[in-house]
Amino acid sequence: MSSIAKLYIGLIITVGLICFMVAISGWSCAEPARYVSYLAIALLASVFKVHLPGITGTMSVNYVFILLGIMELSYSETILLGCAAIAMQTGWRAANRTRFVHLLFNWSSMANSVTGGYLVYRFAGRYGLMLPLAIAAAACVFFAINTVSVAGVVSLTERKALVRTWNECYFWSFPYYLIGAAAAALVTLCNRRLGWQTSILILPVIYVFYRSYRLYLGKLESEKLHAEQMANLHLRTIEALALAIEAKDENTHGHIQRVQAYAVELGKLLDLPDAEMQALRAASILHDIGKLAVPEHIISKPGKLTPEEFDKMKIHPVVGAEILSRVEFPYPVVPIVRAHHEKWDGSGYPDGLRGDAIPMGARILSAVDCLDALASDRQYRRALPLEAAMAAVVEESGKSYDPLVVETLRQNYRTWEKLALAAPADHRLSKDLKVAHGQAPAAGLEGSGSGAETGRPEFLSSIAAARQEVQMLYELTQDLGNSLNLHETLSVLDSRLKRLIPYEAIAIYMRNGERLVPAYVNGENFRLFASLEIPMGQGLSGWVAETGKPIVNGNPSVEPGYLNDPSKFSTLRSALAVPLANAIGVAGVLALYRSERDAFNKDHLRVLLAINPKIALAVENAVKYEQAAISATTDALTSLPNARSLFLHLDSELARSKRLNTNLVVLVSDLDGFKQVNDRYGHLVGNKLLQLVSTGLQQSCREYDYVARMGGDEFVMVLAGLKEEDLADKLTRIEEVVLNAGLSVCGEPLIAISVGAAFYPQDGADAESLLAEADRRMYLTKHGHKAALPQDSATNLAALSSILR
Repeated sequence: MSSIAKLYIGLIITVGLICFMVAISGWSCAEPARYVSYLAIALLASVFKVHLPGITGTMSVNYVFILLGIMELSYSETILLGCAAIAMQTGWRAANRTRFVHLLFNWSSMANSVTGGYLVYRFAGRYGLMLPLAIAAAACVFFAINTVSVAGVVSLTERKALVRTWNECYFWSFPYYLIGAAAAALVTLCNRRLGWQTSILILPVIYVFYRSYRLYLGKLESEKLHAEQMANLHLRTIEALALAIEAKDENTHGHIQRVQAYAVELGKLLDLPDAEMQALRAASILHDIGKLAVPEHIISKPGKLTPEEFDKMKIHPVVGAEILSRVEFPYPVVPIVRAHHEKWDGSGYPDGLRGDAIPMGARILSAVDCLDALASDRQYRRALPLEAAMAAVVEESGKSYDPLVVETLRQNYRTWEKLALAAPADHRLSKDLKVAHGQAPAAGLEGSGSGAETGRPEFLSSIAAARQEVQMLYELTQDLGNSLNLHETLSVLDSRLKRLIPYEAIAIYMRNGERLVPAYVNGENFRLFASLEIPMGQGLSGWVAETGKPIVNGNPSVEPGYLNDPSKFSTLRSALAVPLANAIGVAGVLALYRSERDAFNKDHLRVLLAINPKIALAVENAVKYEQAAISATTDALTSLPNARSLFLHLDSELARSKRLNTNLVVLVSDLDGFKQVNDRYGHLVGNKLLQLVSTGLQQSCREYDYVARMGGDEFVMVLAGLKEEDLADKLTRIEEVVLNAGLSVCGEPLIAISVGAAFYPQDGADAESLLAEADRRMYLTKHGHKAALPQDSATNLAALSSILR
């Protein structure tokens, strides 16, 4: 309980006790028999109580006799009658044991209400108001003090809005108080004419009030139950849609559950309204539903996306919003889903919103989504430790994400991670279930006859099976040679091999030094196997690669054993692994996995060994082709793109700059004094110097800048979006890189660099004209170095280039 709640309760109790002590100190009872009758009827009326909707409270019809006491009894008699009635209401058949402080608060609240009503009634009588108006005013004050004080403590202890609590739980009963006041006034008039015994006639009225209470609240409860059922149905529909997403993207299984756990807790701390909380809860489950419109090979691609693939991926927030707009949610889910890839600085998609224009739910979802994505294994990278993932999100605060959201997430992410891990396991779709029943379609199945053949001898079945196996082996070996693309080759192998050997998962590991790295993974436990880098000799596949021997029905959980991480284990139970050998040795391992124990047999191994040479040759050819493709566009010495790759990239950047109407800078540079280094120290040192310079140039550029080696000691940089006024700083950093590289290798400042710049569109509209202009200016700079500067001085390339420009 908060300090404010304790202070409030203490204040109500203090005022109530003062009123009670004042009343008791002046105790008087003119007619004991009447008082005892009123008290007995009030206690009886307190038994007829109803539970209020939405809170832990009750209400009875004893207020009728309390209002009657205000009109006919003394102040002390009325307070004692009210306190006794509320004690009976509180303690009679209570669901839980009543605490003393609870009882004391109710007494005090009743004493305060009676005091207020009694004073108003006496004040109204003193100024000559008629009985109906006086008792109506007293009933209003009694109702207000009694209900507001109780609603206040409910609001503070159960963390609900005061006005909303009072309006929903008490205001509906106000007409009953006025009717009760009218009934009490009528009884008072009868008592004055016929005697107080006529008060007993009010008992039927009390019962009618009680029954009307029950009917009204019963209707409210029924409507509430119906609303809860509809809300649950709504939630189950949302969860079903989430399962549809999982069926499309198995590799991110569990992601939406973790994102929801983080997002909901973050929304609570940021005090989101109820409607936005409901929207955030739904959006956190459904934010990726638009991926149903993205081709599966893009979603599951184990590498970086091409610009065209990324353009296709960027439609998923728009498609998701369009799908969910049909649902007509009673809270704003669609804006959150549409904007969950927007960035704080306006560089996100699809609408380029920035700052507070992004819905708060989307700001929460984007930060949480990024944190979980970084901390989870993906096809294109391994998971980061949770702390490193959080640090990456913090680094983007104020750029990609709302600083307030990021700071709140940073303070609580460890606690929420424990909550996410403790959440119950979610439902998994039976995607790999084999259905035993059901006949073949009328058209028959591939590789089978048009109809079923019954009563055939067993040897004929064996002959047919052998013939079918030979046919499938022939088709597989033919298909493997149709493509030199490594991923396409392995995808064909996966689709064809499953017809020969049943399995739930396949992994093909290629040897890279002393480790096996996954080149192709598909099926169950994809994230686990795709994240492995198995040392030679360790794990199931590492042993196969080292010994060159196959394994039948090995344990798949041995694969990640080298990690010593109990959370990294496989749910599969048997494995078949064979080495992929070439003329040099073992180049990789082909591993098949199944969920049943001892699922593979000698026939499966025989088939795999029969096609193993063809698989190894196809994979070797695809790897060589991939290496040749890389060599064709990459400089062997510096690993920078070469001239051929430069022209392709520059043409692409120019097309983009024309489309977006942005500027582009091309820098052509040449090392000054490099021949002197080769002459004095030899070509090996010169090569080392070129490697240091290329590494330094890459590090001095932005991640989306492009650095290429044209040949010899000449480098080209393509800088998209660089402003002309920022060129001097860029040239200064380039000069520092070259000077430091020379000092590191030669120990003295033997080399410098000459740079020429050309700007699109001012200096040219195509690659050839820009490179020619930048090359011309580079030679002007080089001649300026020789003519204007001492040979042993540091060259201020930035200033000189600016002058020549």
